[in-house]
Amino acid sequence: QVQLVESGGGLVQPGGSLRLACVASEGIYTMGWYRQVLGKQRELVAVATSGGTANAADSVKGRFTISRDNAKKTVYLQMNSLKPEDTAVYYCYAKSFVGQDVYWGQGTQVTVSS
Repeated sequence: QVQLVESGGGLVQPGGSLRLACVASEGIYTMGWYRQVLGKQRELVAVATSGGTANAADSVKGRFTISRDNAKKTVYLQMNSLKPEDTAVYYCYAKSFVGQDVYWGQGTQVTVSS
């Protein structure tokens, strides 16, 4: 069972920046971020493989950057030019290559408000 521990959420003004981090208890192929607003489905933000292939939602391209430090088993999400509509609980996500097991972090709140 892979454990994921997130950090870095908080309150920020529109146009501001935050960086989220998620540390895994062991190395894993795919790591990334989803977000969820109360009453809505969880949606993809960005994911990246250990080999460097990344994918991001159109709504965050050009503003959010995902990166990984494989040696530290950590994935980061640098969020710039934040908008009120980015307000959500952000969940760290991980998926193994063999078996395709999926793991989730506990979630961290990001609130964009003046």
